[in-house]
Amino acid sequence: MAVSPELRDRDEVEFEVLAALADRAEEGMSVLELRAAVDADIDRLEPALGDLKEEGLIDVESNGDSVVLYPAEGVVADPEDLDDDDDPSVLQIIRERFGF
Repeated sequence: MAVSPELRDRDEVEFEVLAALADRAEEGMSVLELRAAVDADIDRLEPALGDLKEEGLIDVESNGDSVVLYPAEGVVADPEDLDDDDDPSVLQIIRERFGF
């Protein structure tokens, strides 16, 4: 899954968190799983999570023993809304270059 285009210009750590959560939107991720997925130490990850939570971009659920984070509604891009012209495939590039 992909992060909505309007959220792609965020801080690097915040974007990595959103991208990791978008990939696991249904099941969510624990903070430990996020630390493994995002290339940042806890000192950079914690403020990023706080900012994303404050801005309503992540949802946090606690079930007593653990905390699970999910991307908020609107964070995960709808595949139909993605513009294929912005990111041409390798095949499209070859076709354009050789005039097919």
